[in-house]
Amino acid sequence: MHPLESYRDRFPILEHTTYLINHSLGAMPVGADEGLRRYAREWRERGVRAWEEGWWETSVAAGDRLARIVGAPPGSIAMHQNVAVAEAVVLSCFEFEPPRNRIVFGEGEFPSVRYLQQAQRRHGAEVEVVENDEAVIAAIDERTLLVPISHVLSMTSEIQDVAGMVRRAHEAGALVVLDAYHSAGTIPFDLTTLEVDFAVGGSVKWLCGGPGAGWLYVRPDLAERLEPTFTGWQAHARPFAFEPELEYAEGAWRFLTGTPNVPALYAATAGYDLIAEVGVERIREHSLRQTGLLAELLEASGFEIASPQSADRRGGAVVVRTPEAEAVQRELDARDVVCDVRPGVGIRFGPHFFTTDDEVRHAAAQLAVIVESGAYERRLDAAPG
Repeated sequence: MHPLESYRDRFPILEHTTYLINHSLGAMPVGADEGLRRYAREWRERGVRAWEEGWWETSVAAGDRLARIVGAPPGSIAMHQNVAVAEAVVLSCFEFEPPRNRIVFGEGEFPSVRYLQQAQRRHGAEVEVVENDEAVIAAIDERTLLVPISHVLSMTSEIQDVAGMVRRAHEAGALVVLDAYHSAGTIPFDLTTLEVDFAVGGSVKWLCGGPGAGWLYVRPDLAERLEPTFTGWQAHARPFAFEPELEYAEGAWRFLTGTPNVPALYAATAGYDLIAEVGVERIREHSLRQTGLLAELLEASGFEIASPQSADRRGGAVVVRTPEAEAVQRELDARDVVCDVRPGVGIRFGPHFFTTDDEVRHAAAQLAVIVESGAYERRLDAAPG
């Protein structure tokens, strides 16, 4: 038995499911259930007193628990509902006035990021969308203000040239917003070493923390100079003085908004603690071996792999092309092999540190049987067009 298999009993869904969708929603650890029960108990038994007994600090306290995993100093991560909110806070720090009013990013950015950045055109931003990370580097110039980049692309699980984009952005005086949603918890990285100016992410995927716990990192020396206009009373230096004018708090606090999502943060920290216990280096080693095995098995069955084969460019998921992918995915789900599909790309499989090699082999074998036998045809009417 692989040493990491000892963690399987902490994930109840593994008792009855081959769970290969951790790139979308990570399996829930038992600690998350305990965190939600703790929240309910504190609300039930302590009532309003719970705010001063820990609830008020959860937005930064949870960020500190995450900071251990992503190489951020204490007090530099603020928790938000999701990445869209976190990026909106970043954007609210700037005025898009020429000559430095350009935003440059690649086609592969996740829709929430694309939509939000492109919406800044009405505020004076010049938004340029280019093909890939190499094109981003080429497009950055002295007019560029922000460069939103993904560490790992959500559709293809391709690792981007973060170092190259950061280096070019800083040469031109631009600031980088790193989206680490698809890398945090499965690929080792250090935000301080990467020298990114901002980083965003969430807890839904490899961090096994569930929804409602997005996060925002701001480089500490930069944070002192920024004044976000998307703000709220938690960002005030003295929130309970209820003063009529805003005086920004220090550190991560100044990037908060309103009342924190306490139950989501209680659930998320259980995932953070478990990932920290296992260690992202060990998780990455396990992931590379299993994604390599999965790709090898699928190629041997005649399937085309749409995700990178090279280990230094491959994230935590394997993407495979099949005929009628939506129907194939539905048939896999009916057989308790849980994965997902993305239009125009293929079926995505995301094993995690608790996944066994037998589960990887089972998933590959089931996919081959479903396609070869035509079993997916029974799902064609149910699949979206």
